[in-house]
Amino acid sequence: MQKLHSLSSLFNSFRVVSRRLNRSFATMDKTFKLNTGYNIPLIGFGTFQIHGQELIYQVLDYALRAGYRHIDTAVVYRNEEYIGSALKTLLPKYNLKREDIFITSKLISQAGKDEGFVEGMVRKSLANLQTDYLDLYLIHWPGVSGMQVTHPDNVKYRMATWNALCKMQREGHLRSIGVSNYTVKHLKEMLADCKGVVPAVNQVEWHPYYYQPELLEFCRKEGIFLQAYSSLGSSNTTELRNDATVQAVATSLQKTPAQVLLRWAFQQEIGILPKARSREHIEENVALEFEIPAKEMKQLNELQASVGHKFAWNPETVV
Repeated sequence: MQKLHSLSSLFNSFRVVSRRLNRSFATMDKTFKLNTGYNIPLIGFGTFQIHGQELIYQVLDYALRAGYRHIDTAVVYRNEEYIGSALKTLLPKYNLKREDIFITSKLISQAGKDEGFVEGMVRKSLANLQTDYLDLYLIHWPGVSGMQVTHPDNVKYRMATWNALCKMQREGHLRSIGVSNYTVKHLKEMLADCKGVVPAVNQVEWHPYYYQPELLEFCRKEGIFLQAYSSLGSSNTTELRNDATVQAVATSLQKTPAQVLLRWAFQQEIGILPKARSREHIEENVALEFEIPAKEMKQLNELQASVGHKFAWNPETVV
């Protein structure tokens, strides 16, 4: 009888885990159709500050098991090569093919470099990630590396970068292209001379302490998908997760502060890119099958006016 009881307990535990994972997979199935016609998963796995071959393999193993199908990286993260190697082994492990995964990378424009240099950087990303195409490639920052943010040539070089990405998209190397950290001002300037290619995505800092309704409105009007980074605040502080209002909402919903912050954006159909290293947090960050009631959403929205501030770089200073 004791053995049967143990087996029953084990089976019940397995059912609890299975239900949790099934709910997570249901959340992960939600996508948004970009202006290019391709679908982007609303939840992606962020890899900023995750370095090293062994660690990248481990976290991607956890992420794919939890249901993540979108991986976000960048040239400056210095982990593209490790991601490419890990996926080569992990995709077959989970019976996945390249087309089952959405991969994003980004580059920062360089002072004094022409469009050929940008094409070379994209090709290096493709080689590092061991793929013939990328689902999304972004200009990481409206400013230019090696140039003062107030220098007028920032405009010239970011447009040169965009022209090169347009060419790589036409050639089939990039399915969708977009921008990151672009303000309404930067977007208006780009749309005035974008060679007929409207950015598919604008990836920006977005959380209850800092969000821009006017930017969201502009992007939706122009058919640009808004994607959030720093949803949990900065990696260097737990300030946002420890906020009294966030904690209270989490307690009332029986969720973690991280889940509340991620659901806050997800509920607005804004893309999110949570990053984590532990299996527990990786799975926690996709367990978002709940609703934040309107009253609590309002409380979270009011945090920007009361205590809000940015955690990341400020693109407003870039001409």
